Amino acid sequence: MDMTKAEPTAIAILAKAPVAGFAKTRLIPALGADRAARLQARLTERIVDTACAASIGPITIWTSPDETHPTFQALRSRHDIALARQPDGDLGARMLAALAASTGPTLVVGADCPAMTPMHLRKAAKLLRNGCDAVIFPAEDGGYVLIGMRHPVPALFTKMPWSTDAVMAETRQRMRHHRLSWQEPATLWDVDRPEDLPRLRGLGLSDEFSH
Repeated sequence: MDMTKAEPTAIAILAKAPVAGFAKTRLIPALGADRAARLQARLTERIVDTACAASIGPITIWTSPDETHPTFQALRSRHDIALARQPDGDLGARMLAALAASTGPTLVVGADCPAMTPMHLRKAAKLLRNGCDAVIFPAEDGGYVLIGMRHPVPALFTKMPWSTDAVMAETRQRMRHHRLSWQEPATLWDVDRPEDLPRLRGLGLSDEFSH
C-alpha cells in the first residue's frame, strides 16, 4: 500500500534520556545503572527506526527531561524527526499533551516495546483512517504499549492507575463509558522488569542486555 497517499498519522514517541540512574530504574538491580541506560538508548533508537520505516506521518520524540541528550540530537540529525520536551505531570498528562499537539490522528508509543514493527504502526494508522476513535495495543502485563486516537479524549488519561496491571481494563471501561469505537489489533510485551530481559535476545538485541 502506498502510505504516502493516505491521511498522515503522526507518531509521538515518549522517551527518557538514557542517563544512568534516570532511565530504566526497575532494571538497575539486574543490569546496573550504566547498562540500563545503554539499553534505554538502544530501545529508543529501535522505536525511531521502526517509526521511520512505517512511513505513515511525522515523528516527534517527546523527551524527558529535555532534548539536549546526545542520543536525541543524533536521532534528529539522522532522521527527519522533531524533538519536544515532555511537560510536567504524570504519564497521562504527558500522553495527552502529545496527542493534543497534533492536528490529526496520532499514535503515542513509548521506547520500551522492541517487539513493535512497522506493520503494527501501519495497521494502527489504517484503523484510525477507517473511522475508529481509538486503537490500542494492550501489553501482556495489563497496561498498553500504544494508543492512537483521531482526537484526544482527556478522560482516558486523567486519574488513571498508571504502572499497574489495571490500566488496560480501566481504559476499556472508560472507552465504553464515552461510547468510543476502538480496536485492539495486537497484544505485545514491553521491557519493564528483569524477567523481560531474556526475550530481547530473540529480537537481535545484544546478549549484553538479555541476562
